[in-house]
Amino acid sequence: MPFKRASGKPTSSDVAAAAGVSRSAVSFAFNNPQRISTATRERILGVAEQLGYTPSTLGRMLQAGTTNSIGVLLPQRLARVLENPYYSRFLMGVGQVCDEQGHTLLLTPPLQDSVLKAIPYAAVDGFIVCGLEVDRGEVAELDRRGIPFVLIDSDRHEGAPSVEVDDRGGARDVARHLLDLGHRRLAVLSIGPERDVAQRSSYGPLARRLAGIADALGEVGMDMTGVRLAAVPVTRADGYRATRELMAAAQPPTAILALSDVLAYGAVEALQELSIDVPGEVSVTGFDDLSESAWFRPRLTTVRQPIVTKGRIAADFLISSIRGEDQHPHQTLGTSLIIRDSTAKPA
Repeated sequence: MPFKRASGKPTSSDVAAAAGVSRSAVSFAFNNPQRISTATRERILGVAEQLGYTPSTLGRMLQAGTTNSIGVLLPQRLARVLENPYYSRFLMGVGQVCDEQGHTLLLTPPLQDSVLKAIPYAAVDGFIVCGLEVDRGEVAELDRRGIPFVLIDSDRHEGAPSVEVDDRGGARDVARHLLDLGHRRLAVLSIGPERDVAQRSSYGPLARRLAGIADALGEVGMDMTGVRLAAVPVTRADGYRATRELMAAAQPPTAILALSDVLAYGAVEALQELSIDVPGEVSVTGFDDLSESAWFRPRLTTVRQPIVTKGRIAADFLISSIRGEDQHPHQTLGTSLIIRDSTAKPA
């Protein structure tokens, strides 16, 4: 005869009473089967099935002290992050490792506009931290809590592994390409929020890319004072808006160097709307080499970075750290200049 319960969701106490065992025995049946006999476990599982009982996932995680989940700590709101195809590629690499290793993935955007506030609410074993300064409170909080983490697109922190690309070398190569073509009136669409640009450009990938551009300018006797710099959020619309403003100047640039492919797409669309030929009148370059860049019109000259590989390595490093294995060093991945149709000699 099947067991019945009056109402409500069945509990471990109901299973214990129906099977004639203690609650501890029910817990052993699901979590430590070696602690009880096979016959007792089978009886408990049979009763649990008839009652429709399943153990609390949260309770099991708390008991085991692990969630088998890793978090990606994001620097912006989720809607803004998902607007950028870069993150789709990066998360593809992270997800591949999660699938292989049996982990789930939790995206953790700022809570009430605070990344720091989001940390305690994420039930994960560790974090991949994207694009945050190492001297901000988030990194110190992760250190204080003893939570394993890996830094991406940031500065190095001796207490944790990090993965980055050769931002400086990639930006130097693409700037040198424009200068070799003969361009001297350059504008840079920089990756940056609406807040203090000087503060944003003092760390991480942005600082390295600006340094690379400065390196190339120095080779021809120029410096950054002769370059128009527009810092905007990484969206197509902001690339479009900033480019229209740049082209309204008395001496508009003959080349626009965007530090993101997404910004470059917006720049080209603005130029086309203004009936300015690309690259006949203005050359445009990007950074990332997203999939769209190969079929965008004109096909985009850009810097290729291994985005999926970066995600895979970050996830591998984090899972190794969670398991207490040897810490990996800081790793820098190479970039390459991809010359396509969006650049030419100045008119």
